Amino acid sequence: MMKKKRSPVSKTNRSAAITSDHSFEPKFNGGNQLQLQGGMTAIKKILIANRGEIAVRVIRTCREMNIKSVAIFSDADRFSKHVRLADEAVYVGESPVHQSYLNQKKILKIAKKHKADAIHPGYGFLSENAEFAQKVIDAGIIFIGPPAEAIRVMGDKTAAKKIMRTAGVPVIPGTKDAIASADAALKRAEETGWPVLLKAAAGGGGKGMRIVENADEMESQFERAASEAGAAFGDSRIFLEKYLKKPRHIEFQVFVDHHKNAVHLFERECSIQRRHQKVVEEAPSSILDAELREEMGKVATQAALACNYTNAGTVEFLVDEKKNFYFLEMNTRLQVEHPVTEMITGLDLVRLQIEVAEGKALPVKQEEIQATGHAIECRIYAEDPKNNFLPFTGKITHLEPPDGPGVREDSGIANGDEVTMFYDPMLSKLVAFAENRELAITRMLRALREYRIAGVVTTIPFCEWVLQHDRFKAGNIDTGFIEQEFFSKDISETLGFSELDQKKIAIAATLYDLNTSTNSTIKKATNSSASGWKERGWKNR
Repeated sequence: MMKKKRSPVSKTNRSAAITSDHSFEPKFNGGNQLQLQGGMTAIKKILIANRGEIAVRVIRTCREMNIKSVAIFSDADRFSKHVRLADEAVYVGESPVHQSYLNQKKILKIAKKHKADAIHPGYGFLSENAEFAQKVIDAGIIFIGPPAEAIRVMGDKTAAKKIMRTAGVPVIPGTKDAIASADAALKRAEETGWPVLLKAAAGGGGKGMRIVENADEMESQFERAASEAGAAFGDSRIFLEKYLKKPRHIEFQVFVDHHKNAVHLFERECSIQRRHQKVVEEAPSSILDAELREEMGKVATQAALACNYTNAGTVEFLVDEKKNFYFLEMNTRLQVEHPVTEMITGLDLVRLQIEVAEGKALPVKQEEIQATGHAIECRIYAEDPKNNFLPFTGKITHLEPPDGPGVREDSGIANGDEVTMFYDPMLSKLVAFAENRELAITRMLRALREYRIAGVVTTIPFCEWVLQHDRFKAGNIDTGFIEQEFFSKDISETLGFSELDQKKIAIAATLYDLNTSTNSTIKKATNSSASGWKERGWKNR
């Protein structure tokens, strides 16, 4: 991949921007943003309005760019990995999300007090909150993401589809506006044809989503969808669309800079889902040929430009059995599964986000972006697959992540951390990269078998089951794969380590804890001045 020269701030300018006793006086734009030539702004400090592995991910790129990072943390996250890695860490509130990571007023107050030039929202929490994005901008702080209006419009599924239709982007047949009642939904369903899908107008992630097979189910399913949408998004509006049987969920990563340069970074296959939540992703998709990939990529960038978008975004499509594709939605943030795109393109997506937010042009043109090899990501959750993926809480008593050639693990956890009920149970993202799909599957299976976590139940055995399944290996998958192959069959004997293996892990964890405790006692006896942080190995992480 061609690397182009960047325009970093000189060390002299950085020093001048930080210290007040320097003779050089730089020009600032907003509340502590160093103005560069051509209207660009040098970001020197970023507050990450998030937690866990995505906060760690952003902090690492900040370090590589010589940008200072500010972490926020709740009571539950006081000793978390992202807190230890950041240059600064500030208490944001009690553990419940509305008192901490969704507390807009407190987050903005911290950003101003600590003179953050920019806020990176990560994903989830406030990342797709148009009101928050606008408040950040109004405070004179850079929001590392798209304009608030683009977030608002694309967050409204009915408004987004109107824009896509106008732009010539194919959409799934259905209602153009929200439906007022179950009776109105029934009438439109009869016109569209059964089955149909009811969806929340203001949200995603499977909330407020119901498949309706026939007229008898409409009233009850409509009420449930509206109730769930209202509880999740504060907006109970529902729209209807034709339900596609056996579709594949394929998304395109797009980037648009402030100079209206737009590119796509190819696709990600996200068809392995449970409860409409992705669990295994890969790039590239095994169903796309070069012609269809080029066509979908062009449509994806066209969709981004149609809503005056900037920064990173993901345009999601459903692809039917005849390879017709339809716009599903646009996620106006960095995706959980972005590492697979980074692996096949060699691009750091967080770095690109920051550079675009600074006003820089994208460093590559579409024809310069190459995809090589194959990458697979498994989301590792503290959930019990045998118990309908029930979230699991507890203390991580032993942790040995896998490594080796072509293996990447993005996580926000460490030995001794507590998995609580307050936040999403995702522990880490495990990524395997190889020269082709078959080798990537083999490498991922090796990594999953090396992954050792004790103290909580995880989805590691489930991920193994997926990758070993004949349909997955053949690329014969769709969004109903888990319902068809997992929930509908007795697979209790196919999941998990054997009882003996589980006992071995538990014994190893106990011995590890005893050894750590003994070593700690010895260190304290021989060197009473030793730092408690150093004893735990935190200085070396």
